[in-house]
Amino acid sequence: MTRLAAVAGLLLALASAPALAALDASEMLADPALEARARALAKGLRCVVCQNQSIDDSAADLARDLRQSLRERLLAGDSDEEALAYLTHRYGDYVLLEPPLKPATWILWFAPAGFAAVALLLAVRYFRRRE
Repeated sequence: MTRLAAVAGLLLALASAPALAALDASEMLADPALEARARALAKGLRCVVCQNQSIDDSAADLARDLRQSLRERLLAGDSDEEALAYLTHRYGDYVLLEPPLKPATWILWFAPAGFAAVALLLAVRYFRRRE
């Protein structure tokens, strides 16, 4: 029985483990410092195909292209802010996993709280009428 539980646990762990890294060796930069910067920046950029996955984790072709563009900008001497500005200019604030707080993105930041407030109000009204 314990052997069966161990095998089941192992299979569950393997099934729930994250996918192998989407980044292949040919994409990596030779300079370890630049590669570390690229990886750190890629973790904050959204794969526009996968939506809630960073380009660092995504195996989509567009994510690969975004990773490549990011590395090219860093190799060209761009700072982190300049590289992010380039990608944001090209793809919009949507490419950022944490978009900036500005009027154009207010709905992204405040809509969940608004929906929760409306749901709470409706629930309070419903339960008060039942009494």
